[in-house]
Amino acid sequence: MAPSTPTDTSSAGTSVPQDSALSEDANPTELDLTARIARDLIRFDTTNYGEGRSNGETDAAEYVAEKLRGLGLSPELYDSEPGRTSVVARVAGRNPDKPALVVHGHLDVVPADPTNWTVDPFAGVIKDGLLWGRGAVDMKNMDAMILASLTDIVGAGQAPERDLVIAFFADEEAGGVFGSHYLVDSRPELFAGATEAISEVGGYSITLGGQRAYLLQTGEKALIWIKLVARGSAAHGSRLIHDNAVTRLAEAVAAVGRREWPIRLTNTTTQLLAELARILGVDPQRVGPDELALATGTASGFIQASLRTTTNPTKLTAGYKHNVIPDTAEALIDIRSLPGEEDQVLAEIAELVGPDIEIVIVHRDVGLETEFSGPLIDAVVDTLGRHDPGAPVLPYLLSAGTDNKALSKLGIKGYGFAPLRLPADLDFPAMFHGVDERVPLDALVFGRQVLTDLLTSY
Repeated sequence: MAPSTPTDTSSAGTSVPQDSALSEDANPTELDLTARIARDLIRFDTTNYGEGRSNGETDAAEYVAEKLRGLGLSPELYDSEPGRTSVVARVAGRNPDKPALVVHGHLDVVPADPTNWTVDPFAGVIKDGLLWGRGAVDMKNMDAMILASLTDIVGAGQAPERDLVIAFFADEEAGGVFGSHYLVDSRPELFAGATEAISEVGGYSITLGGQRAYLLQTGEKALIWIKLVARGSAAHGSRLIHDNAVTRLAEAVAAVGRREWPIRLTNTTTQLLAELARILGVDPQRVGPDELALATGTASGFIQASLRTTTNPTKLTAGYKHNVIPDTAEALIDIRSLPGEEDQVLAEIAELVGPDIEIVIVHRDVGLETEFSGPLIDAVVDTLGRHDPGAPVLPYLLSAGTDNKALSKLGIKGYGFAPLRLPADLDFPAMFHGVDERVPLDALVFGRQVLTDLLTSY
């Protein structure tokens, strides 16, 4: 798609990739600022393929920086590698004695195969009252909410209650090595005075027995990406071979993938299940954790995964010709362990695959869990209560991970709070890294309003 000048003022001065078939019902002048910014960001193909391969975030980062400069802020762009750009800006608050709050998003997205989508994943199509595209859910929606909320506050000549550190990171989808971890390790002063952070994968609504509730992420599982390597003898495909690397790898992958890890409740999941039982009016002694998780509907997949460690094979590599037995075969395994179980899980995997399989740790990051209490939690609950009265707010443990892992190295407590009021029939969690990502336009408006309220009052 060739770059051109967007038709709406939200993108004035920045070259944003465009698509001539914008949508069937999108009038740019009628879109909320949040949707316009999110649409613009989706049109930057910031695909992160992992293992150091990426389309890069620089163009999207420059767009974000221009937005921030337009509000009179002084953003700085940081390149960990060519094309791997993050943006950080500081907003002065009314009360400098209060600790700063980090509000952060990431600009990269996972790959999208256009042949599987019903729309171009990088066109920013708007139809049926939703914004479609890679990043509409993870997480250019929140990026746009941050910029729109700052427009509401700073653009109106006001100030947040406390200093804000606004960050848009590169490389979150590959563990943050070229983004959040790079900045935390090389420029920790950027986050000076900050004690808490809010970002993605929390604050969205679910429906429980006809009642809307909101999930606030107060923890996340540990991340361990490993590679299994099997070796054997290279030979002609017609030979009788007893040390076939592919066979050895297949057996190891099956053992790891079929492992059913036991349920272990953390403080967060214990609190969540108790609240679910209360809201649903059931006895938690009679209804098991998985059954309670299933009652959360579209969020059940996330919540069931938060009750136990998971080990999922994600990629296989072996061979180069049909009639050649390769001497090496490799598999990637995505391990998400409950906080504190990392070493135990790795030891068990070594037993499962056996001594003939090499285990290479590709990337490892900590699990996090913080209490569901304190002034920020109270402020989030109160803010949501003003915008959706009567809807309870529940803690949950994210089965995946965020850039809060990197910030934790500085002692910053991270929470997932990207507020969205969603229809009960929208399977929002399934669209993380899924096909046909989309977010309701009115949910983006709601998120902007809630985030603006929180940042001006907390």
